[in-house]
Amino acid sequence: MLTTTLSFENMHEHGALMVNLLRARKQSFIVQNNWDLPEAAGMEYDQYDTPASRWIAVHEGEKVLAGIRLTPTTAKCGMYTYMIRDAQKGMLESIPSNLLNFEAPVDPDIWESSRVFVSHDVPANQRTRVQAQMMQQLIVSAKELGARQVLGLVPAVWSRWIGRLGLVAEPGGPVMVIEGDRVQVAVMDLASVHH
Repeated sequence: MLTTTLSFENMHEHGALMVNLLRARKQSFIVQNNWDLPEAAGMEYDQYDTPASRWIAVHEGEKVLAGIRLTPTTAKCGMYTYMIRDAQKGMLESIPSNLLNFEAPVDPDIWESSRVFVSHDVPANQRTRVQAQMMQQLIVSAKELGARQVLGLVPAVWSRWIGRLGLVAEPGGPVMVIEGDRVQVAVMDLASVHH
């Protein structure tokens, strides 16, 4: 099992891995979760998949097992910035605007994690290992990008597993139900992680 951080600059070095990541996102979010999201050529994408973002893929060869997107909170593309901030500004119908207890930051030291998934093909006895590998790569990649914090809209049970990864995090907003899932913004402090 490998973990690769993709960018617009390096995706050409990894064959079809980026395409396969977007296909795995379609399977996870559109097929499995039945979310109404944009898709083309069998791939799920949105307005935040820009050259400013990075994508982490946990994979065996070119088969994607899990993924996550990292976007700087300084990103701007047309009227969009990053998902949590745009939701707070009332720009996204599917996410309530009261998801944060504070104004969404615009700070080069703070990145957002989004589009987190583990493929339904991953057996139950391997899911924890795949999730841990994905989060370890999130920590490494975010720190390499200069992040000291990562905001993520994550399952509300985040507090049960975040400490096992050596992360310090705190709630960034209320627990909400979105598309039938209990979720909450978590603010992860990378300065406390020594990898």
